[in-house]
Amino acid sequence: MKAIISHDIDHLTAWEHLTRDLIIPKFIIRSKIELLSGKISAKEFLTRGADFFKNKWENIDELNTFNRANGVPSSFFIGVKNGLGLSYPLSASSMWIKNLIEKDCEVGVHGIEFESAEKIQAEYDLFKSVSGLSSFGTRMHYVRKNESTFDNMSRAGYLYDSSEYAFRNPYRIGEMWEFPFQVMDSWEMEAGKRWQTRNLEQAKEATKKDIEKAFTANLDFIGIIFHDRYFSKSFGTWMNWYAWLVDYLAENKIECVNFRAAINELNNAQ
Repeated sequence: MKAIISHDIDHLTAWEHLTRDLIIPKFIIRSKIELLSGKISAKEFLTRGADFFKNKWENIDELNTFNRANGVPSSFFIGVKNGLGLSYPLSASSMWIKNLIEKDCEVGVHGIEFESAEKIQAEYDLFKSVSGLSSFGTRMHYVRKNESTFDNMSRAGYLYDSSEYAFRNPYRIGEMWEFPFQVMDSWEMEAGKRWQTRNLEQAKEATKKDIEKAFTANLDFIGIIFHDRYFSKSFGTWMNWYAWLVDYLAENKIECVNFRAAINELNNAQ
């Protein structure tokens, strides 16, 4: 079994949310709950406040540097449209897309449109125009989908998608590969809540069970989602969980690959 680790970019700055959504008040409430419940320290709480005034809610370069040092190919999904708390402007998205491509990262769409075939196509075309890429993948923001989303993604031209949570191997939908994922940072940390409910050791044990479940299911690839937002001392447990996970995969001889390398393996096996 090999691992595909990918990163969803939900935020770039704090101030992009000032007039567009309720992310900031939700963030304040969440942080207070985590502080009062003992899940984060006072220092961590104050660091989150400092990050807000620095207007920096992304940790893309820091995460990419860590990945390179640890043999993890960096795969990022970044939005080109707004919705559900994804509020950064296209100009900022465009800058980061070009930056990541220059650094040889795999870059795909963090999709907003999932209901309309026309809107899915328009989002695909917009990313293609901005990025200059001829082929790329997608993952839906909040992994939203309906009964026709995947078929419409395939028709739009996406090379791959990773919006399905399932313990099953990758499979084709038309010309598109669907890569189910099995591990997500927020699910391991929050256990169904909107705030952190597990400490580091509890999160580790939950993750080990998911990895063992993937082995039992004879998966060729295990999909792991980690948001760049959490690669920060202001989210110390999350950051430490990710560092532990990368080490745990290496200790268990689970090689990390990106989606394109996995697709090449799958195509060669056919």
